[in-house]
Amino acid sequence: MASDIHNIAGAHAPGQAKAAGATVTAPHAPAKAEVAVQPKLEVPKAPEIKFDPNKVRENLSAAIGMLNKQMEASKRGLGFSYDDSKKTAVVKVTDANSGEVVRQIPTEQVLKMAHQIDQYKGMLYNKVA
Repeated sequence: MASDIHNIAGAHAPGQAKAAGATVTAPHAPAKAEVAVQPKLEVPKAPEIKFDPNKVRENLSAAIGMLNKQMEASKRGLGFSYDDSKKTAVVKVTDANSGEVVRQIPTEQVLKMAHQIDQYKGMLYNKVA
């Protein structure tokens, strides 16, 4: 098996003698180096984003109204509202018979604390970032 392995770098066609000091060139080497043409890249323009806060508020109010109508129709006693000053949704679970609020998320105490914290902002540390 050792006799079957030939030196590939020194291999040459039968009947041809390798000259001393001659360099071996690949038979399929291209005459000129071909330069690959890169496709032209175009950067797309950034889309214009139009944000209308009044339209968003109208959509939110409409969605809250639809949810409240659906809950009234199903007699489930759920109410949805939005606290503008804290920018958060408020969910109330009420007793369908008495109308008493059974549970509110976030609770009334948490909302009051959040409003009070807003009043104290800047009293201890008043620096604008």
